[in-house]
Amino acid sequence: MSDPKHVVVGVAGGIAAYKACHLIRNFKEGGNDVRVIPTEAALNFVGAATFEALSGNPVDTGVFTRVDEVQHVRLGQEADLIVVAPATADLLARVAAGRADDLLASTILVATCPVVLAPAMHTEMWLNAATQANVDTLRSRGITVLEPAHGRLTGKDTGPGRLPEPEVIAELARTALETGPFGRELVDKHVLISAGGTQENIDPVRYIGNRSSGKQGFALGDIAAQRGAKVTIVAGNTVELEAPSGAEVVWVRSTREMEAAMRERAADSDVIVMAAAVADYRPENEADKKLKKGASDDALSTIHLTENPDILRGLVEMRDAGQTQATIVGFAAETDNELENGRAKLARKGADMLMLNSVAGGSVFGQANNSGWFLSADGGVEEIPDGSKHVVAARIWDAIGRFSG
Repeated sequence: MSDPKHVVVGVAGGIAAYKACHLIRNFKEGGNDVRVIPTEAALNFVGAATFEALSGNPVDTGVFTRVDEVQHVRLGQEADLIVVAPATADLLARVAAGRADDLLASTILVATCPVVLAPAMHTEMWLNAATQANVDTLRSRGITVLEPAHGRLTGKDTGPGRLPEPEVIAELARTALETGPFGRELVDKHVLISAGGTQENIDPVRYIGNRSSGKQGFALGDIAAQRGAKVTIVAGNTVELEAPSGAEVVWVRSTREMEAAMRERAADSDVIVMAAAVADYRPENEADKKLKKGASDDALSTIHLTENPDILRGLVEMRDAGQTQATIVGFAAETDNELENGRAKLARKGADMLMLNSVAGGSVFGQANNSGWFLSADGGVEEIPDGSKHVVAARIWDAIGRFSG
């Protein structure tokens, strides 16, 4: 969403309404024109003055305000994106029924732009058959209904129904705007993803590592979860990232720890994506106390390395031995002769597909955007154009679906 857009942020009446303030600011700082439409109930949690101050636009709730502007129609017609956070069970029901009894419901009913609803409610309400039927109806109409996060709810309750963090909602909404509504083609699939870099200890203070942030792996998990998958992420060293909704995150440090975690979970996985940037080598001997620089036996001046296990190749061997039926996707980071080197790596590893990145000049690692080429073992190649890592993740999952037949 690089160009400024007209963004409508809807706010329904739930305790998580305060998080909408951060969402509004996120879109405003992106240079967008933001119009906030709360329900009457939402104003019990956050006042209109707050929404007006953050958005720079007037705030109304009813269809009979500013009638001369016909805003109950105009706002939906002019919007490039509508995001509702939180979307309560009542709001989901009213939108599914096609109600137009307040300004927010009317705006959604008029809109032809992407609509993203971020539910927030108690677990029992979310899992209720009526709510699930409403969610299915909305998704069948091309509306993106995000999966709620798991965590602490109002009071002592914990479970699915928590509003995802505003930064996550904003990124997923931008992705839906660019790539279209999230499909549900990964329902009943178990997706296993490795993310981040591994670290190999030299001593208790120092280690060998790389610049991988884990952002692309977590973005792959985010999109997979929103498309209905059960997601497990085996994460090495990463920046502070929000776990995808409902995902299991297994934290590891070294390449050998990551190998063990991936192999343990490979058997019941349908798709395995090795997005982590693992350390190819580790110190032959790890010191149990800090090595001293300049000591007579200065072990830091010469560090002997030994090769780490090849996790991707080992997973392919498991597949070839019938120990997993998973589709296996590798990643490759190259600085030159990218396509040639990528095709050679895909053939050498024996994976089904490979996402190839060019990391020349410091691109990709730790950056907001990514790009590259997606290769298949049968010779197929698709260019993945530059985009946010969530947009690239959506395109990768699309390519996996196409190449999987």
